[in-house]
Amino acid sequence: MTGKVIEVADESNWERKVLEKVALAAVDEQRRARRWGIFFKLLGFVYLSVILLTFVDWESLNPEGEGKAHTALVDMNGVIQAKGDANAEDVIGALQAAFDSAGTRGVVLRINSPGGSPVQAGIIADEIRRLRTKHADKPLYVVVEDVCASGGYYIAAAADKIFVDKASIVGSIGVLMDGFGFTGSMEKLGLERRLLTAGDNKGFLDPFSPQNERHKTHAQGMLNDIHQQFIKVVRKGRGQRLKETPDMFSGLMWTGAKSIELGLADGYGTVDTVARDVIKAEEVRDYTMKPNFAEKFARRFGAQVAESFGAALSGVSLR
Repeated sequence: MTGKVIEVADESNWERKVLEKVALAAVDEQRRARRWGIFFKLLGFVYLSVILLTFVDWESLNPEGEGKAHTALVDMNGVIQAKGDANAEDVIGALQAAFDSAGTRGVVLRINSPGGSPVQAGIIADEIRRLRTKHADKPLYVVVEDVCASGGYYIAAAADKIFVDKASIVGSIGVLMDGFGFTGSMEKLGLERRLLTAGDNKGFLDPFSPQNERHKTHAQGMLNDIHQQFIKVVRKGRGQRLKETPDMFSGLMWTGAKSIELGLADGYGTVDTVARDVIKAEEVRDYTMKPNFAEKFARRFGAQVAESFGAALSGVSLR
């Protein structure tokens, strides 16, 4: 009888020990999981901190540095369009911030653009003239790198001076409206265009219908009007510096060296040389508005959609 009690006790102790080992193993596993969790949280925190330190302009957030003398830089790159990287809202916002800064001694607008929307270009040019009047002690200079054509030059003409590289491409003072006609292809494929409109001119420049001479004449008149607006802006901005030739407003482009001869530009220069030698404030501070990835994707997607659906209806471009 006593032997059986001892045997039962041994079995009970064995089960208890197994349970204790299982419980201890579970506790150890939880501790390890917590340690790894803490490790990955710390790693994520360090990663975010590095990104923050890399991309945040701490100097611009420092009130003590606000009044330090500097040259304000605004970049304008790419096609000028409402939903693109070079749009009036962002360029104007950057220019306003640059002029309003107490430490700004002069503003440099660096342009790399083949042109684009005459409306967007006009809005930017008008705001440049307003800011130059409001801040008469702060000059605005344009620095051209690769190309400053059409709508890009429309904007540049509003600056105090234009600096180029000898190989820069400058000019293209003209307006275009482009599209395609598919009537011949439709006939070969046996396709029929069925267009219904309320309004005699609602199918204006429809690419799937034969070209209407009255519509063509009207479109050419609009282009001529915008072209004259462009010419007026260039003449007003460049003044007596402009040495007009028969080809100046024909849409041709010239090298930076030739543009200086024609009075379309004032001299050679880069952002650094203009800051150092012209503005006399060697430190350059960038005020360009840079959209994040999500904003950039949304803009590009919106621009592509708008271009796909609206090109046939408008297509007017300073390019």
